[in-house]
Amino acid sequence: MFSPFERMVAWRYLRSKKAEGFVSVIAGFSFAGIMLGVATLIIVMSVMNGFRQELFDRILGLNGHMNVYAYNGEMDYYEEMRASLLPIEGVKEVIPIIEGQSLVSYAGNSSGVMVRGMKPIDFNERETLRSSIIQGELADFSGSKIALGKVLAAKLRVVPGDKVNLMSPKVRSTPFGSIPRQRAYEVGTIFDVDMYEYNKGFVFMPLEAAQKFFQYPGAVTGLEIFIDDPDDLDVVRHSVALEIDGRAGVYDWRDTNQSFFNALEIERNVMFLILTLIILVAAFNIISSMIMLVKDKGHDIAIMRTMGAKRSSMLKIFILTGASIGFVGTMVGAAVGIAFALNIDSIRHWLESLTGWTIWEAEIRWLSQIPAEIDWSEVSTVLIMAFTLSILATLYPAWRAARLDPVEALRYE
Repeated sequence: MFSPFERMVAWRYLRSKKAEGFVSVIAGFSFAGIMLGVATLIIVMSVMNGFRQELFDRILGLNGHMNVYAYNGEMDYYEEMRASLLPIEGVKEVIPIIEGQSLVSYAGNSSGVMVRGMKPIDFNERETLRSSIIQGELADFSGSKIALGKVLAAKLRVVPGDKVNLMSPKVRSTPFGSIPRQRAYEVGTIFDVDMYEYNKGFVFMPLEAAQKFFQYPGAVTGLEIFIDDPDDLDVVRHSVALEIDGRAGVYDWRDTNQSFFNALEIERNVMFLILTLIILVAAFNIISSMIMLVKDKGHDIAIMRTMGAKRSSMLKIFILTGASIGFVGTMVGAAVGIAFALNIDSIRHWLESLTGWTIWEAEIRWLSQIPAEIDWSEVSTVLIMAFTLSILATLYPAWRAARLDPVEALRYE
């Protein structure tokens, strides 16, 4: 495609000389702009992909894909309903649960929490919970022993073996009036699911203990349904709705989190558009540097034309010159962006230790570490886009060079 002569001239034009110092500076800025644009775009999109996927995995790791709930708040026929839902195609597991708000306190410290009651066997079989135990043992989640999140345990200053008081929103009547129900429970295990909100605000309790605490004898508040393939959610939900036939309500994770994930998707698209402008600005720098190079090399172009060089050769020389800046900048930017994304949490720890600043606040961002997931198809799109813009930026200056009249260029020499 490019002859040895064209490659040689393009390479000579890329090398810095005193006479073309200013042109080389602009070319250097063009290279730096494309490199930073590509690297920043890959890093930001990887972090946003990782953030979305991590939240998705964590939320579905702690919650079912869909829930069946009783209209009156109490479901005493849950075993019958569970047995009717399990045979539905696509349904993996159906777990009875009790959920309710409570106030947990210990030694003067207190916090509002969401109490979730579930059978110990279901707790043990849930991968996210089983792998998150940092103190205590799985076997300690039984009887009247409960599981607390790491942040909540630190706030209350409790360890496994301590007894905390849980206060129910339901009241009981006494000669002195209505007072809230409260009961002491032993802390059996402490978990860390890497999500601040769950580590701070969730308490897991064995199902039988939850039934007594919330006064649901032989009943639950709902059923959690896990499915084999999340992509089949709509089909399975329709089948579940037909099976329960108005006896209960059904909602899926999208109903409670859809606005959140939509906001993430919108933010992701907007960030992609904004960061693409960096690459576009760098492409305009390539146009500027190439136009100045064409003006500076007008005499050389005229001599080469009079010696027999074709217009197409001039076109290829300046396309190759500008495209080389874009190609090298794109490749270096991709290498920097991918390396940064793969080691972003280590870099964050290093920067925090170096500056003493807290870069990632878990309390604000839910997750305890910066997630990053590289989407290679997205990286390919960024590289193709950056290289295409770089080539397009060279077309006008190269066309100007090819159209240069040798007679006019040499007239005043």
